[in-house]
Amino acid sequence: MTLPLDSQAVLDSLGHGVLIFSADGKLVQHNRTAGTILGTDLKALKDEGWKGAIALFDIDLDMEDRLDEVRKKAMVSERPIRFHIFRAGEYIPCWASALTASSGDLYLVLTLDVPDWAVVGNVVERFRREMREAVDTTRGHIQLIQRTLKTHKDPAAVQVAKSVSGFTRLVDIHMSRAARFMTQLERLEDVRTGALREQIQRDRKKISLEDFLEDFLESLDEVELLDPETEVADFRSRIQYHAPNAVFVNGARRYVTLTLQELIRNAMMYSLRGTPVEIRVKTTPAWAQIDVIDAGYGVRASEQEKVFKPFTRARQPQIISEFGYGLSLYLCKSEIETMGGRLWFTSDDGAGTTFSLSLPLWRDETPAPAASSSPSA
Repeated sequence: MTLPLDSQAVLDSLGHGVLIFSADGKLVQHNRTAGTILGTDLKALKDEGWKGAIALFDIDLDMEDRLDEVRKKAMVSERPIRFHIFRAGEYIPCWASALTASSGDLYLVLTLDVPDWAVVGNVVERFRREMREAVDTTRGHIQLIQRTLKTHKDPAAVQVAKSVSGFTRLVDIHMSRAARFMTQLERLEDVRTGALREQIQRDRKKISLEDFLEDFLESLDEVELLDPETEVADFRSRIQYHAPNAVFVNGARRYVTLTLQELIRNAMMYSLRGTPVEIRVKTTPAWAQIDVIDAGYGVRASEQEKVFKPFTRARQPQIISEFGYGLSLYLCKSEIETMGGRLWFTSDDGAGTTFSLSLPLWRDETPAPAASSSPSA
């Protein structure tokens, strides 16, 4: 028995995203789930077809997952080809298969999975909650021990205090790093589960860059910006900034703050003590660009492709000698791109680095533009 079903209705009933391209690269059909996954980027596929898909999905992928390579394999395979795309910091599992219509025309069908992270998220949340409680408790005990040791004036007690203080400082350093790692894992979970998109959509608003930067710089004294093992002088005096008046961007304040904290942290860690770190703002008709400029060690050309990859760090001696997890810039890039912006850098070995982030200017009458339309490096 053949059911009289509308093909579009069938596609829209599926929980996977479906994109169907003709042999000449046009997007001829898609379903509702694909629109949910891709959001405003779906318009680029409608306008540019296969070229638009390459521009959106080929970022930060290995050669075997590049769309043209996947297409070649799918056209000669009897089974769907497994691959993945990278979007807004999230790897999305996909399938590609060739389809021949009754007319003889050949089509390429891409299906995009929607992973269910609920179970993994519950386990990670429990682990993170218990670890954070352990870190907070341990740091509280350490502070109590340190205060107690300072009250003893007996020479023998002072000598013991010096030995114990070294130990408690070491424990405190590890606890501080564990707390930072827990925060990064929380952000990573939001990226990988898609929760980041919902949070940014909920939190984004009109932000005055002039007011934001003033508040941001004042708040730096309230956060543990640098690693505890790093020698902390008056790092605030190193920061110079220039922000024009009446510049308003469309963004989520929390994630702009986290990104600037990480960029300044890196600028401080990977440059000589006392050298300036400059924040500059410039605008185009549609975008505001914030540059964080240092006169530090720079990044070698051979290492630059590693900068935004998760759990990866450049192997330069000046960089690897500082403690880090290789996660912060990956998270920042994911968060800025989810806001419809862009994060990139330029650098010369031994001559400093400039990290730039762009955000859409606030428009009362129009939504924020898609990430693919933002300024490029």
